[in-house]
Amino acid sequence: MQDQQQIVQAMLKPDAYPKNPGKIELIQTHISFVFLTEKYVYKVKKAVNFGFLDFSTLEKRKFFCLKELELNRRLCPEIYLEVVPLTKSGNIKINGDGETVEYALKMKRLPQERIMTTLLKEGKVDKKTVGEIAQIVAEFHSIAQTNAEISQFGSLKIVKTNWDENFAQTTKYIDQTITQPEFQFIQTKINAFMEKNKPLFESRMTDKRIRDCHGDLHSGNIFITDKICIFDAIEFNDRFRYSDVAADAAFLAMDLDFQNRVDLADYFIDRYLAYSKDQQLTQLLSFYKCYRAYVRGKVISFRLDDPNIKPEEKESATTEAKAYFKLANEYAKKL
Repeated sequence: MQDQQQIVQAMLKPDAYPKNPGKIELIQTHISFVFLTEKYVYKVKKAVNFGFLDFSTLEKRKFFCLKELELNRRLCPEIYLEVVPLTKSGNIKINGDGETVEYALKMKRLPQERIMTTLLKEGKVDKKTVGEIAQIVAEFHSIAQTNAEISQFGSLKIVKTNWDENFAQTTKYIDQTITQPEFQFIQTKINAFMEKNKPLFESRMTDKRIRDCHGDLHSGNIFITDKICIFDAIEFNDRFRYSDVAADAAFLAMDLDFQNRVDLADYFIDRYLAYSKDQQLTQLLSFYKCYRAYVRGKVISFRLDDPNIKPEEKESATTEAKAYFKLANEYAKKL
Protein backbone atom coordinates (compact mmCIF):
# COMPACT_ATOMS: atom_id res chain seq x y z
CA MET A 1 0.00 0.00 0.00
CA GLN A 2 2.95 2.33 0.70
CA ASP A 3 4.01 2.23 -2.97
CA GLN A 4 0.43 2.91 -3.97
CA GLN A 5 0.41 6.21 -2.06
CA GLN A 6 2.78 7.59 -4.72
CA ILE A 7 0.35 6.49 -7.41
CA VAL A 8 -2.59 8.08 -5.58
CA GLN A 9 -0.72 11.39 -5.24
CA ALA A 10 0.18 11.32 -8.96
CA MET A 11 -3.40 10.49 -10.06
CA LEU A 12 -4.71 13.51 -8.15
CA LYS A 13 -2.70 15.80 -10.49
CA PRO A 14 -3.89 16.71 -14.01
CA ASP A 15 -0.55 15.91 -15.69
CA ALA A 16 -1.03 12.17 -15.04
CA TYR A 17 -3.88 12.17 -17.59
CA PRO A 18 -3.68 12.14 -21.42
CA LYS A 19 -6.04 15.14 -21.72
CA ASN A 20 -7.13 17.80 -19.24
CA PRO A 21 -9.26 15.77 -16.80
CA GLY A 22 -11.12 18.72 -15.25
CA LYS A 23 -11.79 18.37 -11.53
CA ILE A 24 -10.36 15.16 -10.01
CA GLU A 25 -12.05 13.52 -7.04
CA LEU A 26 -10.89 10.46 -5.12
CA ILE A 27 -13.37 7.99 -3.62
CA GLN A 28 -12.01 5.05 -1.61
CA THR A 29 -13.62 1.72 -0.85
CA HIS A 30 -11.92 -1.02 1.20
CA ILE A 31 -10.63 -2.54 -2.05
CA SER A 32 -10.27 0.35 -4.54
CA PHE A 33 -9.06 3.87 -5.21
CA VAL A 34 -11.57 5.45 -7.59
CA PHE A 35 -10.56 8.63 -9.43
CA LEU A 36 -13.46 10.61 -10.88
CA THR A 37 -12.60 13.05 -13.66
CA GLU A 38 -15.00 15.11 -15.73
CA LYS A 39 -15.66 12.44 -18.36
CA TYR A 40 -14.02 9.26 -17.08
CA VAL A 41 -13.53 7.14 -13.99
CA TYR A 42 -10.25 5.32 -13.28
CA LYS A 43 -10.38 2.49 -10.76
CA VAL A 44 -7.16 1.19 -9.17
CA LYS A 45 -7.29 -1.94 -7.03
CA LYS A 46 -5.70 -1.72 -3.58
CA ALA A 47 -2.83 -4.11 -2.86
CA VAL A 48 -4.80 -6.11 -0.28
CA ASN A 49 -5.41 -9.78 0.48
CA PHE A 50 -8.54 -10.71 2.45
CA GLY A 51 -8.45 -14.41 1.68
CA PHE A 52 -11.66 -14.35 -0.37
CA LEU A 53 -10.02 -11.60 -2.45
CA ASP A 54 -6.34 -11.30 -3.36
CA PHE A 55 -4.98 -8.19 -5.12
CA SER A 56 -1.58 -8.41 -3.45
CA THR A 57 0.61 -8.43 -6.60
CA LEU A 58 0.69 -6.24 -9.70
CA GLU A 59 0.08 -9.32 -11.87
CA LYS A 60 -3.07 -10.19 -9.87
CA ARG A 61 -4.35 -6.61 -10.06
CA LYS A 62 -3.91 -6.64 -13.83
CA PHE A 63 -5.70 -10.01 -14.08
CA PHE A 64 -8.69 -8.79 -12.03
CA CYS A 65 -8.88 -5.45 -13.89
CA LEU A 66 -9.19 -7.41 -17.15
CA LYS A 67 -11.71 -9.78 -15.59
CA GLU A 68 -13.80 -6.88 -14.26
CA LEU A 69 -13.77 -5.32 -17.74
CA GLU A 70 -14.88 -8.57 -19.40
CA LEU A 71 -17.61 -9.40 -16.86
CA ASN A 72 -19.14 -5.94 -16.77
CA ARG A 73 -19.17 -5.56 -20.54
CA ARG A 74 -21.90 -8.22 -20.45
CA LEU A 75 -24.36 -5.63 -19.11
CA CYS A 76 -22.64 -2.25 -19.70
CA PRO A 77 -20.46 -2.49 -22.83
CA GLU A 78 -20.55 1.27 -23.46
CA ILE A 79 -19.42 2.17 -19.91
CA TYR A 80 -16.50 -0.24 -19.40
CA LEU A 81 -13.85 1.02 -21.83
CA GLU A 82 -10.39 -0.52 -21.28
CA VAL A 83 -7.62 -1.40 -18.84
CA VAL A 84 -4.82 1.18 -18.96
CA PRO A 85 -1.25 0.88 -17.64
CA LEU A 86 0.10 3.54 -15.25
CA THR A 87 3.72 4.02 -16.19
CA LYS A 88 6.67 5.71 -14.53
CA SER A 89 9.61 7.48 -16.12
CA GLY A 90 10.15 10.42 -13.84
CA ASN A 91 6.42 11.09 -13.33
CA ILE A 92 3.61 8.56 -13.16
CA LYS A 93 1.30 8.82 -16.17
CA ILE A 94 -1.59 6.92 -17.76
CA ASN A 95 -0.30 5.08 -20.84
CA GLY A 96 3.04 6.92 -20.73
CA ASP A 97 6.63 5.74 -21.24
CA GLY A 98 8.72 3.77 -18.79
CA GLU A 99 7.88 0.75 -16.67
CA THR A 100 4.31 -0.18 -15.75
CA VAL A 101 3.81 0.35 -12.02
CA GLU A 102 0.03 -0.14 -11.81
CA TYR A 103 -3.14 -0.78 -13.83
CA ALA A 104 -6.45 1.08 -13.84
CA LEU A 105 -9.85 0.19 -15.23
CA LYS A 106 -11.13 3.10 -17.31
CA MET A 107 -14.87 3.71 -17.41
CA LYS A 108 -17.18 6.34 -18.78
CA ARG A 109 -18.46 8.59 -15.98
CA LEU A 110 -22.20 8.53 -15.31
CA PRO A 111 -24.06 11.10 -13.17
CA GLN A 112 -24.08 9.94 -9.51
CA GLU A 113 -27.56 11.40 -8.98
CA ARG A 114 -28.91 8.80 -11.45
CA ILE A 115 -28.05 5.83 -9.23
CA MET A 116 -31.23 3.88 -8.52
CA THR A 117 -30.88 4.09 -4.71
CA THR A 118 -30.91 7.90 -4.90
CA LEU A 119 -33.82 7.91 -7.34
CA LEU A 120 -35.79 5.57 -5.04
CA LYS A 121 -35.33 7.99 -2.12
CA GLU A 122 -36.64 10.79 -4.34
CA GLY A 123 -39.63 8.70 -5.46
CA LYS A 124 -38.43 8.78 -9.07
CA VAL A 125 -38.52 5.05 -9.90
CA ASP A 126 -41.72 3.77 -11.49
CA LYS A 127 -43.02 0.34 -12.46
CA LYS A 128 -42.14 0.88 -16.12
CA THR A 129 -38.44 1.24 -15.20
CA VAL A 130 -38.57 -1.76 -12.85
CA GLY A 131 -40.16 -3.79 -15.65
CA GLU A 132 -37.29 -2.83 -17.97
CA ILE A 133 -34.76 -3.89 -15.32
CA ALA A 134 -36.57 -7.24 -14.95
CA GLN A 135 -36.34 -7.81 -18.70
CA ILE A 136 -32.61 -6.94 -18.78
CA VAL A 137 -31.88 -9.28 -15.85
CA ALA A 138 -33.95 -12.15 -17.26
CA GLU A 139 -32.29 -11.88 -20.69
CA PHE A 140 -28.85 -11.63 -19.06
CA HIS A 141 -29.52 -14.77 -17.00
CA SER A 142 -30.75 -16.68 -20.06
CA ILE A 143 -27.41 -16.24 -21.85
CA ALA A 144 -25.05 -16.20 -18.84
CA GLN A 145 -22.46 -18.98 -18.90
CA THR A 146 -23.17 -22.32 -17.26
CA ASN A 147 -21.32 -25.64 -17.20
CA ALA A 148 -20.76 -28.59 -14.87
CA GLU A 149 -18.37 -26.63 -12.63
CA ILE A 150 -20.69 -23.62 -12.31
CA SER A 151 -23.70 -25.88 -11.67
CA GLN A 152 -22.04 -27.33 -8.57
CA PHE A 153 -22.45 -23.93 -6.87
CA GLY A 154 -26.21 -24.54 -6.77
CA SER A 155 -25.79 -27.89 -5.07
CA LEU A 156 -27.24 -28.29 -1.61
CA LYS A 157 -23.75 -29.07 -0.32
CA ILE A 158 -22.35 -25.66 -1.34
CA VAL A 159 -25.53 -23.73 -0.46
CA LYS A 160 -25.40 -25.33 2.99
CA THR A 161 -21.69 -24.49 3.32
CA ASN A 162 -22.49 -20.83 2.58
CA TRP A 163 -25.23 -20.78 5.22
CA ASP A 164 -23.05 -22.57 7.80
CA GLU A 165 -20.36 -19.94 7.19
CA ASN A 166 -22.95 -17.18 7.72
CA PHE A 167 -24.07 -18.65 11.04
CA ALA A 168 -20.49 -19.25 12.22
CA GLN A 169 -19.48 -15.67 11.37
CA THR A 170 -22.45 -14.08 13.13
CA THR A 171 -22.45 -15.91 16.48
CA LYS A 172 -20.22 -13.16 17.91
CA TYR A 173 -22.86 -10.51 17.04
CA ILE A 174 -25.67 -12.22 18.97
CA ASP A 175 -27.13 -9.56 21.32
CA GLN A 176 -25.29 -6.84 19.37
CA THR A 177 -26.98 -6.81 15.95
CA ILE A 178 -29.01 -10.04 15.99
CA THR A 179 -31.04 -11.39 18.91
CA GLN A 180 -30.60 -14.95 20.17
CA PRO A 181 -34.23 -15.85 19.23
CA GLU A 182 -33.76 -14.44 15.69
CA PHE A 183 -30.50 -16.33 15.22
CA GLN A 184 -31.99 -19.65 16.37
CA PHE A 185 -35.24 -19.20 14.46
CA ILE A 186 -33.51 -18.39 11.15
CA GLN A 187 -31.02 -21.24 11.56
CA THR A 188 -33.80 -23.75 12.33
CA LYS A 189 -36.03 -22.63 9.44
CA ILE A 190 -33.18 -22.55 6.90
CA ASN A 191 -31.87 -25.99 7.84
CA ALA A 192 -35.37 -27.47 7.73
CA PHE A 193 -36.02 -25.88 4.31
CA MET A 194 -32.81 -27.33 2.86
CA GLU A 195 -33.52 -30.77 4.34
CA LYS A 196 -37.05 -30.80 2.92
CA ASN A 197 -36.21 -29.44 -0.55
CA LYS A 198 -33.28 -31.56 -1.73
CA PRO A 199 -35.06 -32.46 -5.02
CA LEU A 200 -35.74 -28.76 -5.71
CA PHE A 201 -32.05 -27.85 -5.47
CA GLU A 202 -31.16 -30.81 -7.70
CA SER A 203 -33.67 -29.83 -10.36
CA ARG A 204 -32.29 -26.27 -10.44
CA MET A 205 -28.93 -27.76 -11.43
CA THR A 206 -30.48 -30.08 -14.04
CA ASP A 207 -32.52 -27.21 -15.52
CA LYS A 208 -29.35 -25.10 -15.93
CA ARG A 209 -30.57 -22.39 -13.56
CA ILE A 210 -27.13 -22.08 -11.93
CA ARG A 211 -25.20 -19.49 -13.93
CA ASP A 212 -22.32 -17.03 -13.96
CA CYS A 213 -24.52 -14.27 -12.51
CA HIS A 214 -23.89 -10.66 -11.46
CA GLY A 215 -23.41 -11.42 -7.77
CA ASP A 216 -24.10 -7.94 -6.40
CA LEU A 217 -27.42 -7.00 -7.93
CA HIS A 218 -28.85 -4.15 -5.84
CA SER A 219 -30.05 -0.60 -6.50
CA GLY A 220 -26.64 0.92 -5.63
CA ASN A 221 -25.22 -0.81 -8.72
CA ILE A 222 -27.84 0.37 -11.21
CA PHE A 223 -27.65 3.60 -13.21
CA ILE A 224 -30.91 4.81 -14.70
CA THR A 225 -30.24 7.31 -17.51
CA ASP A 226 -31.68 7.10 -21.04
CA LYS A 227 -30.33 3.55 -20.81
CA ILE A 228 -30.28 1.25 -17.79
CA CYS A 229 -26.80 0.13 -16.78
CA ILE A 230 -26.29 -2.62 -14.18
CA PHE A 231 -22.62 -2.31 -13.20
CA ASP A 232 -20.02 -3.55 -10.71
CA ALA A 233 -20.49 -7.33 -11.01
CA ILE A 234 -18.19 -9.24 -8.63
CA GLU A 235 -14.91 -10.12 -10.35
CA PHE A 236 -12.67 -11.02 -7.40
CA ASN A 237 -14.20 -14.38 -6.44
CA ASP A 238 -16.15 -16.72 -8.74
CA ARG A 239 -17.89 -18.34 -5.75
CA PHE A 240 -19.78 -15.08 -5.08
CA ARG A 241 -20.99 -14.87 -8.68
CA TYR A 242 -21.76 -18.49 -9.58
CA SER A 243 -25.25 -19.04 -8.19
CA ASP A 244 -28.85 -19.84 -8.82
CA VAL A 245 -30.38 -17.07 -10.93
CA ALA A 246 -33.04 -16.95 -8.18
CA ALA A 247 -30.39 -15.72 -5.71
CA ASP A 248 -29.40 -12.91 -8.11
CA ALA A 249 -33.02 -11.80 -8.66
CA ALA A 250 -33.78 -12.15 -4.94
CA PHE A 251 -31.01 -9.67 -4.09
CA LEU A 252 -32.70 -6.77 -5.90
CA ALA A 253 -36.14 -7.79 -4.60
CA MET A 254 -34.79 -7.88 -1.02
CA ASP A 255 -33.12 -4.50 -1.54
CA LEU A 256 -36.43 -2.97 -2.68
CA ASP A 257 -38.24 -4.54 0.31
CA PHE A 258 -35.59 -3.06 2.60
CA GLN A 259 -36.22 0.39 1.13
CA ASN A 260 -39.96 0.05 1.86
CA ARG A 261 -40.85 -0.46 -1.80
CA VAL A 262 -42.50 -3.87 -1.50
CA ASP A 263 -44.74 -2.82 -4.41
CA LEU A 264 -41.71 -2.48 -6.71
CA ALA A 265 -40.07 -5.66 -5.33
CA ASP A 266 -43.21 -7.68 -6.11
CA TYR A 267 -43.55 -6.08 -9.53
CA PHE A 268 -39.89 -6.82 -10.34
CA ILE A 269 -40.37 -10.51 -9.50
CA ASP A 270 -43.68 -10.64 -11.36
CA ARG A 271 -42.08 -9.27 -14.56
CA TYR A 272 -38.91 -11.36 -14.10
CA LEU A 273 -41.09 -14.51 -13.98
CA ALA A 274 -42.96 -13.41 -17.11
CA TYR A 275 -39.69 -12.94 -19.03
CA SER A 276 -37.73 -15.89 -17.64
CA LYS A 277 -40.58 -18.45 -17.45
CA ASP A 278 -38.83 -19.69 -14.29
CA GLN A 279 -41.87 -20.90 -12.35
CA GLN A 280 -39.81 -22.67 -9.67
CA LEU A 281 -38.31 -19.36 -8.58
CA THR A 282 -41.31 -18.59 -6.35
CA GLN A 283 -40.50 -21.66 -4.22
CA LEU A 284 -36.98 -20.34 -3.59
CA LEU A 285 -37.65 -16.61 -3.34
CA SER A 286 -38.03 -16.26 0.44
CA PHE A 287 -35.07 -18.60 0.96
CA TYR A 288 -32.72 -16.50 -1.18
CA LYS A 289 -34.17 -13.19 0.02
CA CYS A 290 -33.42 -14.41 3.56
CA TYR A 291 -29.88 -15.31 2.45
CA ARG A 292 -29.27 -11.88 0.92
CA ALA A 293 -30.66 -9.98 3.92
CA TYR A 294 -28.66 -12.15 6.32
CA VAL A 295 -25.40 -11.59 4.40
CA ARG A 296 -26.02 -7.81 4.41
CA GLY A 297 -26.60 -7.93 8.17
CA LYS A 298 -23.41 -9.95 8.64
CA VAL A 299 -21.19 -7.75 6.46
CA ILE A 300 -22.44 -4.56 8.14
CA SER A 301 -21.84 -6.17 11.56
CA PHE A 302 -18.18 -6.62 10.57
CA ARG A 303 -17.84 -2.83 10.75
CA LEU A 304 -18.18 -3.05 14.54
CA ASP A 305 -14.73 -4.67 14.62
CA ASP A 306 -13.05 -2.12 12.33
CA PRO A 307 -10.64 0.06 14.35
CA ASN A 308 -10.79 2.79 11.65
CA ILE A 309 -14.51 3.40 12.06
CA LYS A 310 -15.75 6.17 14.37
CA PRO A 311 -18.16 5.40 17.26
CA GLU A 312 -21.09 7.22 15.59
CA GLU A 313 -20.55 5.21 12.39
CA LYS A 314 -20.58 2.02 14.46
CA GLU A 315 -23.86 3.13 15.99
CA SER A 316 -25.47 3.59 12.58
CA ALA A 317 -23.96 0.26 11.39
CA THR A 318 -25.57 -1.45 14.41
CA THR A 319 -28.98 0.03 13.54
CA GLU A 320 -28.66 -0.95 9.88
CA ALA A 321 -27.46 -4.50 10.60
CA LYS A 322 -30.33 -5.02 13.08
CA ALA A 323 -32.81 -3.95 10.38
CA TYR A 324 -31.36 -6.47 7.89
CA PHE A 325 -31.48 -9.32 10.41
CA LYS A 326 -35.06 -8.39 11.29
CA LEU A 327 -35.93 -8.56 7.58
CA ALA A 328 -34.14 -11.95 7.27
CA ASN A 329 -36.28 -13.15 10.19
CA GLU A 330 -39.48 -12.06 8.36
CA TYR A 331 -38.43 -14.02 5.28
CA ALA A 332 -37.63 -17.09 7.44
CA LYS A 333 -41.23 -17.02 8.74
CA LYS A 334 -42.41 -17.62 5.15
CA LEU A 335 -40.34 -20.78 4.70
